[in-house]
Amino acid sequence: MDQGREKENRETAYGRIASTDDLGRAIRSKRKEIGMRQETAAGMTGVGTKFLSQLENGKETAELGKALQVLHKMGLELYVFPRNADPFKER
Repeated sequence: MDQGREKENRETAYGRIASTDDLGRAIRSKRKEIGMRQETAAGMTGVGTKFLSQLENGKETAELGKALQVLHKMGLELYVFPRNADPFKER
């Protein structure tokens, strides 16, 4: 994959999370962005490689507590807002 396409994929992986696939894509993008293999990331985040792989692939029944743990350790934040709110609007 060329560098421009890779950059575009990283940029679109972050943002609104509407599905487990979106969440997995964001985690995978962050891991690849920092150049970390799944095995290393799993160890760093305190989960098994199988769990991380399934999470990155959008497993709908992934344990929420572990998923939040992975997000935190990977330097990602998860926010929840009402649909009609615009959390990024300048005040």
